[in-house]
Amino acid sequence: MSTLKTRTGRSLAILAASAAAALIAVSAHAAGEEVVVYKDPDCGCCGAWAEHMRAAGFRVKEIASSEMAVVKRSAGVPKALGSCHTAHVGGYVVEGHVPAADVKRLLAEKPKVAGIAAPGMPMGSPGMEGPYPADHYNVVSFGVNGKTQIFAKH
Repeated sequence: MSTLKTRTGRSLAILAASAAAALIAVSAHAAGEEVVVYKDPDCGCCGAWAEHMRAAGFRVKEIASSEMAVVKRSAGVPKALGSCHTAHVGGYVVEGHVPAADVKRLLAEKPKVAGIAAPGMPMGSPGMEGPYPADHYNVVSFGVNGKTQIFAKH
């Protein structure tokens, strides 16, 4: 009986250690991802969002573009979900002021979507903070087929 308890205890310890290692690997992978953000050269809030992503552990490369409509069209961002900047990370498109936590969740869960977006420029979202009350807003996932779904509520 004591041999069975010892084996069961070891098995549970190995399982717990494996689960912890997997969680650490997913978190480290998500945070270490490079985010390539295309932004209008005259937009300050895009740079503030990039700083938010850096503070969350992402490596961020900023590319100024005066052709943002072309960038968005090439990335497959539906017009209704547009914002001021477009980013690429881990094979996904991230449009607008999406919180870093939502990007990390996207990378961890790997849903079958083209990307996620915070449509418009919601007040209080990352990069859009200020002395005014924060908006309630949704982060929306979108597919290559145009299908959208709420990914997160803020």
